[in-house]
Amino acid sequence: MTRKAGSANPGNGKTPAAGGAATAHSNTRTGPRAASTPMAGASARPGGAQTPHPVVPKGLARPAAAPHAQPAPHAAKTPPRQAAKPAAGGLHKPAVAGAVGTAGASGMSHGGASAKVSSVGTVRTGPSAVTSVPEGMGLTSDRVRARMAERVAASGVKHAGVLAALATVPRHGFVDAALATQAYEDAALPIGHGQTISKPSVVGRMIELLLAGGRPLEKVLEIGTGCGYQAAVLSCVARDVYSIERVRPLHERAKANLRPLRVPNIRLHYGDGRLGLPAVAPFDGIVIAAAGLEIPDALIDQLAVGARLVAPVGGEQQILTLIERVGARQWRETQLDRVLFVPLKSGII
Repeated sequence: MTRKAGSANPGNGKTPAAGGAATAHSNTRTGPRAASTPMAGASARPGGAQTPHPVVPKGLARPAAAPHAQPAPHAAKTPPRQAAKPAAGGLHKPAVAGAVGTAGASGMSHGGASAKVSSVGTVRTGPSAVTSVPEGMGLTSDRVRARMAERVAASGVKHAGVLAALATVPRHGFVDAALATQAYEDAALPIGHGQTISKPSVVGRMIELLLAGGRPLEKVLEIGTGCGYQAAVLSCVARDVYSIERVRPLHERAKANLRPLRVPNIRLHYGDGRLGLPAVAPFDGIVIAAAGLEIPDALIDQLAVGARLVAPVGGEQQILTLIERVGARQWRETQLDRVLFVPLKSGII
């Protein structure tokens, strides 16, 4: 085990957590991990996490046509006016084979029996279906999303691809109608069943950490899809996104939220997130959107060599933790920001 000194980072959790960032250090582990040993220690953000990846990830071209942004749940659809200028920057996915699957937990909880793949039954008509929407000041305006991305950048997220993805995905389409006007604030919002949609700055921070290692994100696993928002953002920077949810109503809600966007590279699963998806592993990145006292060994074992896992670890006090697999039986652990997530749970409900 080696120690490295580093600077502390500000907290960036789903909801503000008490206290500042923990003192940082990083551990290198060699050999099999003890299944019941919780991860400890706080460490500085790794150098790669602070520098944006120079290459814009796949699937982030901004289409010339208008986005197929999902309208606010409470707003009636109105046909575009003939002279209206279409909004740019709609959700644009990589042209890869595969249909949208089912959704995982909402950036907050997971668990349960072995994962079952649910078919959404969506017929693909192309890499993206673009709906013409007049540019304006409402929730469907790309200017609203761009301002949210600017606020996330001010919080410390610098990766251009991540910021572009946040400015593309219509977050208001993933929350209840009563909360739609708060959708583009940097706040966690309830989505039911004791879960929340994560703060945009936290979503950006965790995805930026995955990309900071420089490894292309061919296959990414998300534990806890919830309403499907983070999966949609991931789909803009990764070739294939697999997401697991343990709460069936949330799993169904995520499918419903994602279906209008016709994202071809998300595969949603209903099952125990703590078990991962060994049949699909290894993964180039894993993001866990719920906090456990330890990161399940099953998930760490499903990391490819050179890949990264990002997860909150702890109970009442949680630390955003980065795991890098540096060898067949060697991992490096780095603890970063103070955060606050819902608990990581087992079982399906």
